[in-house]
Amino acid sequence: MITKTLRRRWLYPVLSIAMATGIFFGQPLIAQAISWGDLLRGGVQIFQGVQLSRLSDNQEAELGRQINDELTRSQVRIVSDRALTAYVNEIGQRLAASSDRPNIRYTFQVVDQNSINAFATMGGYVYVHRGLLNAADNEAQLASVISHEIGHITGKHALNQMRQAAVQQGLLAAGGLDRSTAVNLGVQLALRLPNNRRDEYDADARGLRTFSRAGYAQSEMVAFMRKLLRSASPPTFLANHPATSDRITRLQQLISASPSPGRAGTDAASYRSRLR
Repeated sequence: MITKTLRRRWLYPVLSIAMATGIFFGQPLIAQAISWGDLLRGGVQIFQGVQLSRLSDNQEAELGRQINDELTRSQVRIVSDRALTAYVNEIGQRLAASSDRPNIRYTFQVVDQNSINAFATMGGYVYVHRGLLNAADNEAQLASVISHEIGHITGKHALNQMRQAAVQQGLLAAGGLDRSTAVNLGVQLALRLPNNRRDEYDADARGLRTFSRAGYAQSEMVAFMRKLLRSASPPTFLANHPATSDRITRLQQLISASPSPGRAGTDAASYRSRLR
């Protein structure tokens, strides 16, 4: 009996060391993604990873905040015009309150670029390029794009894409995805334009519901998409999405099935005055 007890006391520390060694050295692909210098400078916690399969809303929001910090620090420049930002935020918050996830905090920012583009990342962060604001004829057309981006957030598309990318690249460890790696992946996914067809159609459907609940004129969502499609050089974000003509057809079918009486956002003069 004494011999068995001694053996157990000797065996447990050895097993603990072996398990720790296996976990530590069993992540070669993380080292490929981030250098040891970056790991040390960033204070990365290897054993406390992001559990993508069961993030709470608060955890998703915190990860989104860190992705936003990196995006705005090194990738995009946010306009400093407070009145313009307040206007876009006013539209965004109206839509967010009517979305499928009204309980999370949303942040709407204007990117200081003249290209026609918009994108979103997890945790409620939406980015609209200045060029998109100028291309829209009225508030409803701008709101149609913002509602589509909110649809990506409510559908947790970025989170699902991050999980798939981490699996494909072999970045997931026993303790989850390293937080610094998760932030880097989130930045890449936000800036990588193509989304899969299923997510785009889902964001269109979710966006239309949100757009309609907020009282905007449904016809303007289709009208803006048609306008961009007819332009001499369609925006990159449309060129990398599923065929716009197919999306228009699907939206028209959804509108016919669930028409809304909303007529908000069609005053072009009022919209231009707000932009100025």
